[in-house]
Amino acid sequence: MTSARRSSSRNKREHSSHWLIYIIAALLASLIIAWAYYVLFRPYFYRFRPCYGHKHFEICMPLGHSVYGIDVSRHQGKIDWEKMKRESAETTPVSFAYIKATEGSDFTDKNFETNFGEAAKQGIIRGAYHYFKTQSTGQAQAEMFIKTVKLKKGDLPPMVDVEERPKDVRRFIQELKIFIAKIEGHYGVKPVIYSYKKFKQRYLNDSYFDKYPSWVAHYYVPYLDEDIEWLIWQCSDIGTVPGIEENVDINIFNGNIEQLKSLLIK
Repeated sequence: MTSARRSSSRNKREHSSHWLIYIIAALLASLIIAWAYYVLFRPYFYRFRPCYGHKHFEICMPLGHSVYGIDVSRHQGKIDWEKMKRESAETTPVSFAYIKATEGSDFTDKNFETNFGEAAKQGIIRGAYHYFKTQSTGQAQAEMFIKTVKLKKGDLPPMVDVEERPKDVRRFIQELKIFIAKIEGHYGVKPVIYSYKKFKQRYLNDSYFDKYPSWVAHYYVPYLDEDIEWLIWQCSDIGTVPGIEENVDINIFNGNIEQLKSLLIK
């Protein structure tokens, strides 16, 4: 092969390599832009876009509902429950609050006791929830929750937050069933199961879970699909509520206030 032909072949290879680098760079840039939109910017586009529903909690709320609540943990910092009750009553009352109590088999939320007590003082219907961990047994997690949470007459049923992806699906389902059965047996009410829409469809499609009230997390949409049965809908994670400095999850109850009260522990 002559020197000129070798040079031509080398130039073609280098040209092809450059194009491959450009394509890979463009794909990476597209992925970064998509990630930034969905994770960082989409919530705020949602907050400020034109609202054709109800404007509550500084976000656009779906139409057709009137009973709203929040769920909180240590991540919301110190909450001024009196301010929340007083100022939200002037615009959109916070009718109920679920408060994180425990996680796994060895973690208690440091703000649980204070938040749980203050919510009751302000007449806000309260409930407690547990974050389910796939590494711990259902029995140990249930014992942790029961030791921490003393529910009373007028409290909401306990809730289990299930969103951690399991490595062993079969074992995960088994341990979650053990947890739920233990909680139901102790408190005498069916616990509420919280999860994201896609997680629920993928991992909680066992008919066993259909017996329990469903709390669905699905953000930035004006309605839920008709085939989804739900008791509570967590429709946003960027709500603004008086008395809470950080953004907070906003929830809708599927019914009126009397129907919410009918669920309370007797």
